Parts: sequence; structure tokens; C-alpha cells
Amino acid sequence: LKGAAWLVPAPRRWNSRLPVNIGVLFVPQQEAWVVERMGKFHRILEPGLNFLIPLLDRIRYVQSLKEIVINVPEQSAVTLDNVTLQIDGVLYLRVMDPYKASYGVEDPEYAVTQLAQTTMRSELGKLSLDRVFRERESLNASIVDAINQASDCWGIRCLRYEIKDIHVPPRVKESMQMQVEAERRKRATVLESEGTRESAINVAEGQKQAQILASEAEKAEQINKAAGEANAMLVKARAKAEAIQLLAAALSQQHGSAAASLSVAEQYVNAFSKIAKDSNTVLLPANTGDVTNMVAQALGIYTTLTKPQAVKSQDETLPAHEEPQSASMEMLKAEQGSSS
Repeated sequence: LKGAAWLVPAPRRWNSRLPVNIGVLFVPQQEAWVVERMGKFHRILEPGLNFLIPLLDRIRYVQSLKEIVINVPEQSAVTLDNVTLQIDGVLYLRVMDPYKASYGVEDPEYAVTQLAQTTMRSELGKLSLDRVFRERESLNASIVDAINQASDCWGIRCLRYEIKDIHVPPRVKESMQMQVEAERRKRATVLESEGTRESAINVAEGQKQAQILASEAEKAEQINKAAGEANAMLVKARAKAEAIQLLAAALSQQHGSAAASLSVAEQYVNAFSKIAKDSNTVLLPANTGDVTNMVAQALGIYTTLTKPQAVKSQDETLPAHEEPQSASMEMLKAEQGSSS
């Protein structure tokens, strides 16, 4: 009976059966065999060739040093805002110390799975439903830290934890869909209002620029118009001055006064012919028909204005020039008689 009990295989971690001690053993790569001598821990066999004493040494545990993937079953958890979720995940482990993994816990896989489930429930209870979806990475990191703190004495290290699926109740899911639709409508309204605002701003800026350009154009037009009017006035003044100079030169010549009298008479006749053409109301002097008297008055005014210059010119000129002037006066009187 003792021999039969001695031959009963001990539980092995993640393996179907234990190897038999035949004295010479070959340990595969990424495996650690825990050997007991007469029921007490003896040593851990490294990969490669190893020698043991039959009957005294016994391979008690075989630990895999590869990364192990454990599927965490689906479980229910309550969030901070009292929403019940169905959540599952995947756990990635690795045995760091075969001795602790063999003697620290009875079933490492079951222990780590239960620890992951309880940690996940406690971490979800600290977050609201919206934060669970936004802070998924931080939730995974918190679960990994909590598992590593508890599994350090088991010789197991949790590399990472990933949440696979999060199932939300149907009513909560419908409310979330409504919230998403409302948020999208809000964004669409905000974007439309921003577009309207930008359009109004652009239109106002365009009108402002148009008014500025129009005012600048009007200013330039007024400046150019004023400059043109000033130049025109200067040109007219110069032309008038030249005309006055030419007229003065013509009047100073022989028979100039007679020519001036003839020009005044012609202008009077032309003006008299245009009376009552534009309006029915006309103001006429009493002697309108007396052309001789009107011309004599105009010549008297001209003579009065030119008398100082004539006196001065007479003082400067020679006595010989007096006879032509008297002759010109007689000729002027003769022309006045003929015109009358």
C-alpha cells in the first residue's frame, strides 16, 4: 500500500502528467521541474541534461515558463452611477519563480482568475459608465497593478489585462444611443451656427473693405477733379491774360478804338436779338432802341477806365502822334453815325 501511494502522481501545473524519474532526464526549454527528495524540496532542474537518484528523487511539479493566456469568465459589475454591466477579459501571466508557484498557492490559475474578477469589480465600482468607456486603458493598468501586488508571493507576474466585451442593459443602451444622437445634433447645430457666424463675418468684412475702397476711390476722384479744375482755372486764367494782353496790344494800335466800338455795337445787337427768347418777363431800359446812345455809354465807360493810361501814354509819346489820334476819333464818330 505504501508503494502504491508512492506511485500516485502528484498534481501538475498546466500539464497532463508528470515525468518518471529514471536517473537521466532531459528537461525541455522554457520548463522548470521541481524535484523533491524523500518528500522535501530538493532543487529545480534546468533545461538540458540532469541526473537524479531513482526512488529517492521525485519530480513533484512541472512549471511552464512561457507566457500563459487565461480567459476571465464574464461577470456582472456595478458602476459608480448604479449601472449593471456584463464584462469579461483576457489575462496574460508568466511564472517568474517556480518554487513560489509550486508551494505558494494550490491552484495558481484559479487564484489569479478570481483575483482578476474581484479586482475588476472593485475598479468598475469607482468609475461611472461614461468613464468606463473612456478610461479603458487606465482600468486595465489598475487591474494589472492590483494583481501583481497580490500575486508576488505566488511567483507569478501579470503582464497585461485586456477587457474583451462590455455588455450594457438594453434600456441603458437605448438611452446611450439617444444621447449620442442628441450630441450629434448639438454638434451639427453648433457647426451650422459657426458657419453662419463665419459667413456673416466674411460678408461684413467684404462690405467694410468695399466701403473703404469706395471711399478711397471717391477721395482720389475728388483730388483728381480738384486738381483738374485747378489746372483748368490756371489754363483759363492764362488764356484770358493772354487774350487781355492781345486786346490791349490791338487797342494800342492805330484805329483800335474804332474796332473796339464796332465790337461793342455788334455784341449789343446780338444781345438785343436774343431778348424774350427764354422767358416772357423782360426788363428793358427806356432807351433800348437808341443803339447810338448805348454804344456811346459803353465807349464812355471804356474811355473813363482807359483815361489814366491814355494820359500817361500821351505824356510819353511825341506831339507828332496827336494827329493820328484825332483822325481816329473822327473816323470813330463817322462809323457811329453810319451804324446808327
